[in-house]
Amino acid sequence: MASAAIPHSLPHADHPEWQYLHLMRHIWVHGSERIDRTGVGTRSVCGATLRFDLAGGAMPLITTKRVYWKTATREMLWFLSGETNIRPLVLQGVKIWNEWPHARYVRETGDALALDDFVARIAADEHFAARWGDLGPVYGKQWVDWPTFRYRKDGLYEKGPGINQVAQVVESLRSNPGSRRHIIEGWNVAEVEQMALPPCHKTYQFHVAGAENVKGRLNCILYQRSCDVALGLPFNLWSAALLTRMIAQQTDLEPGELVWMGGDVHLYLNHEHLIAEQLSRRPRGLPRLEIVRRPPSVFDYTIEDFQVHDYTPLAPISAPVAV
Repeated sequence: MASAAIPHSLPHADHPEWQYLHLMRHIWVHGSERIDRTGVGTRSVCGATLRFDLAGGAMPLITTKRVYWKTATREMLWFLSGETNIRPLVLQGVKIWNEWPHARYVRETGDALALDDFVARIAADEHFAARWGDLGPVYGKQWVDWPTFRYRKDGLYEKGPGINQVAQVVESLRSNPGSRRHIIEGWNVAEVEQMALPPCHKTYQFHVAGAENVKGRLNCILYQRSCDVALGLPFNLWSAALLTRMIAQQTDLEPGELVWMGGDVHLYLNHEHLIAEQLSRRPRGLPRLEIVRRPPSVFDYTIEDFQVHDYTPLAPISAPVAV
């Protein structure tokens, strides 16, 4: 049953953000209530799709609450660096991964060090960060250094060179744009148990559309196995569109469409206040992204390379992160 604070219906309007708001309401009203890994509880649906046109600099940047796009961008650049330790993020003031290593530290040491004090120590002490700040072989490790093993003549295996999936996709888009194998995969079955959090946005597939002698359009399909719609999805949409724009620039293609597909698509039960407030708001404006420089490769972007225009969001809405 829907809460009295949740609207009985939402407008069907042209602004692309209404897709997101309709999905949020649908999950809260019609989702199956479940006990999840975190113990918080969710309302969940199986399968959802959103589509966003990225032409003309358009970006799926949510306006019904402020989304800290620079934080999401710094995280994407961190992924592309192959880094798995939170210290580079902490030094930039990015907090989104802090809870997982902190929880591990408290669990394994029995020291009830406060989260803020833990983060301060990560920033100040490289040795402490090396011991406690690593998340395991999460996104960036799989994206740019997927581990390989070689079969030897003596019947044993030895470690081979890592695979840079991102570099391979950029090259294949340049040399064979019609391929159906432009894929970046984060779900490494052999290493999932070593990760602080297995990849949620797990599979990116790129598709080039365009007639002969016409500049192609780069489309991206992101499959997300698990999606926290209230807190996670606004970041995921921005990040996937950003990655698409970066790769499009590097391959001399026009940005096309972002197609987002979710598997277990859910809202946490303790996010009702956020959901009610956000569904009472209306989208405003059409944010655009300008990439002000073309660096030598997709791995050389910096935060200063990105400018967002026409973004006048409503106020942020805070809610707890389920760890």
